[in-house]
Amino acid sequence: MNPARKRRLALILALLAASGVAAALVALALRENITYLYTPSQVYAGEAADQAVFRLGGMVAKNSLKREDGTLKVSFGVTDGDAVMTARYEGILPDLFRENQAVIATGRREGDEFIATQVLAKHDEQYMPREVAEAMGKAHVKHKVPAEGEASAETNQPGGY
Repeated sequence: MNPARKRRLALILALLAASGVAAALVALALRENITYLYTPSQVYAGEAADQAVFRLGGMVAKNSLKREDGTLKVSFGVTDGDAVMTARYEGILPDLFRENQAVIATGRREGDEFIATQVLAKHDEQYMPREVAEAMGKAHVKHKVPAEGEASAETNQPGGY
């Protein structure tokens, strides 16, 4: 093999190796930044046990909203119809945040509580994230809750969060 071919082959191999390393680093970075959505039942079942940061989705439980006087600290229950998990948050809540409304909180679990770093409230009366709608639907079927007035996740338009 002549020297020119050896240089071309070495250059091609180096480019392939660099591309492989770059692809591996991108995949690793994306994997570390993904946050998965779980319902309270899934969290208590241990599905989120190995997740450092995840999203907790469901409805704000009725009569669970408690504010600490003089601070921005708030605690509330998130329910999927089967289980209720207490979430704690310090900061300004979205204007649409209230009891019996859909919520998604990003944070981590500490014992039986969820420490939220971000809280998102439902945008309108129609939209609910597909994962939350499916989990709530399963709970409604399990508990034989009538489905009237509920919106289907497939017919709703995204963009509520």
